[in-house]
Amino acid sequence: MSFEIKIPLFEGPFDLMLFFIERDELDIYDIPISKITNDFLDYLHHLERMEIEVASEFILFAATLMKIKSRMLLPRPELNEEGEEIDPREELIRNLLEYKKYKSVIQDLASLESDRQAKEKRGNIAAELKSLHKIDDVDAEMQHVDLYKLLKVFQKCMAKMAARTEETKHTIIQYPYTIEQQKDFVLEKISFKKQVPFSDFIEYKPDKIFVIYTFLAILELLQLSEVTIVIGEGYNNFWVEKTEPIAAA
Repeated sequence: MSFEIKIPLFEGPFDLMLFFIERDELDIYDIPISKITNDFLDYLHHLERMEIEVASEFILFAATLMKIKSRMLLPRPELNEEGEEIDPREELIRNLLEYKKYKSVIQDLASLESDRQAKEKRGNIAAELKSLHKIDDVDAEMQHVDLYKLLKVFQKCMAKMAARTEETKHTIIQYPYTIEQQKDFVLEKISFKKQVPFSDFIEYKPDKIFVIYTFLAILELLQLSEVTIVIGEGYNNFWVEKTEPIAAA
């Protein structure tokens, strides 16, 4: 006959410390460091005997407790700048109080989350039922699904696919303009005049695609320094003029 021994597992070393303090009703501001250290090490030894891997944070915490214990056994206590005795447990107590505060907040938040999940939002029930009524087979979703119902759903889906006659079509339009053609067109227009307003290009052929290609051609000519832009008065008004070649010195 064999016995199975179970020991509680804790989230971290501070969680284990708080367990010892609450179990033995110890004063968290005056921790008996020798007893706490022994209890902590006993817990780690139990984990090792049960072949449970001990996390590194527990080992580091155990080393810290042993260091505090050894400092408290020294005959000469440490003193601060004001000559007061330094309690080696001070940092441990501060960290424990901080951990206890956050743990209580987490527990409160978990309780609030549990209560919130148990509640149902109030809303327009009539509108919700109306929207559910529009969904296909809403009654079937509220019943147990069997093989027959699955086959019926599959048959309905296949019937919808067979009845679908409209196909998606994409039309590709080949416009009768190119950037190179419009560059020649712009250069030809400005060869007769020193300056040509952009509105003249629009009036020549008031077609949106023609105007777009012409504007792109002007931008490319501007980048190539073959034309310059002169801003006119009013809104969206500018002239295009041919760039004069720079005379050699």
